[in-house]
Amino acid sequence: MTTLLIQNAEVLVTMDPNRLEIPLGSLLVENNQIQWIGATHDFDRWVNSQRPDLARDGCDSITDAQGCVVLPGLVNCHHHLYQTLTRTIGTGDGQILFDWLKFLYPIWAELTPEGVYVSAKIGLAELVLSGCTTVADHLYLYPNGSKIDDEIQAAQDMGIRFHPTRGSMSLGESQGGLPPDRVCDTEPNIIRDCVRAIETFHDPDPFSMVRIGLAPCSPFSVTENLMRETAELARHYPLVNLHTHLAETKDEDRFCVEMFGKRPIAYAESLGWAGEDVWFAHMVHPNAAEIDWLAQTRSGVCHCPSSNMILASGIAPVRAMVDNHVRVGLGVDGSASNDGNHMLGETRQAMLLQRVGWPGFESRADRFTAREALELATIGGAKVLRRDDIGTLEVGKAADIVAFRVDDLGHAGSLADPVAGLVTCAPTQVWHSVINGRMVVEDGQFLPFELPPVIERHNQLSRQMLDRAGV
Repeated sequence: MTTLLIQNAEVLVTMDPNRLEIPLGSLLVENNQIQWIGATHDFDRWVNSQRPDLARDGCDSITDAQGCVVLPGLVNCHHHLYQTLTRTIGTGDGQILFDWLKFLYPIWAELTPEGVYVSAKIGLAELVLSGCTTVADHLYLYPNGSKIDDEIQAAQDMGIRFHPTRGSMSLGESQGGLPPDRVCDTEPNIIRDCVRAIETFHDPDPFSMVRIGLAPCSPFSVTENLMRETAELARHYPLVNLHTHLAETKDEDRFCVEMFGKRPIAYAESLGWAGEDVWFAHMVHPNAAEIDWLAQTRSGVCHCPSSNMILASGIAPVRAMVDNHVRVGLGVDGSASNDGNHMLGETRQAMLLQRVGWPGFESRADRFTAREALELATIGGAKVLRRDDIGTLEVGKAADIVAFRVDDLGHAGSLADPVAGLVTCAPTQVWHSVINGRMVVEDGQFLPFELPPVIERHNQLSRQMLDRAGV
């Protein structure tokens, strides 16, 4: 048994059902589980009465969080880690989604297994330093021998909690889809590899570090048959979730109406894609009836504000979804449609974008609070991924804990409400990060591996990929 005491937090934010916040708070971790939470001055009393074997000086490690806000690790519900290799391509020019994808598909066709592995290490490191402890990734193309195994290895090297989804594309241009045929695969091959990925890596147990999901890419890149067959396959296994992009742009609305005679959500419903095991990325353009459907079916949504802005997709009606009790989490989305991997920054964007408003609704400055945004990034994301062991700081929950400094330059003057200041002030890097009971960032230092050699190799692979694609 190993023990870690985190003490003297400026505020400890639990995100428990009562949304308890503890000034000068502490918590005790044993192995990978939280054992005690309370005010720092109560720790000795609790130890003396309940655990005399754990006197303060007997803890294996003590971390002083003075000047920090401590909160549950942030949960990223949608990403494309391989896209760190193609940041800034198209985004600087203001391309919209379909044009951006058509430009990038031939470049991504040059992806290699090493490219998947190294880009995942880069993206995950950036996410960890932004306060993220759980990541769901959507890898939907597998050229040149690439496998989902490559990014899982990167996550295991990092020690991050990982929800990789085995994505797929089978509807190429020759069949009326958007992607070129060369980045698509046959549906029998896709299903076989989905089975292999689940049976090799999926762990449905509490505190698991890898859970596989199945994720046909989008209505414009897979067939109806693959959507149905994938849903049937996932439901043969415990806690294998279903994921896809949906209702992201007006172009997608038009494509679905022309191709299938239905709007995107009606199309998904017709294929059995509804329920607590389903979550959709983006959901920018649902109408009021469709928001009700999301709530009634308990289908989840991952809001990706920066990506939606940079690709001019629109403003998702998160206020309306939350008010209707839709399960909503946050995602950074692909590094190429965001050009960053900062979960605390994404939390701030979510708050700001809802304050701007949504077409058809009156815009109000109080449309979304800082704490509501933090809820999306923590307990909201946990609910979307069907995890009841993360997302809050409570006794018995997984020890996924982050601390941000609020006594630094960027937060000077914010101590009247340092929790809100995490979101309203400019986003910063995490000071401490504990994942599954293991310290991965300490005093602002990233511990799993040396970053400069990985960055150098990543940039070499990016340049090689662009050269092969003739860009």
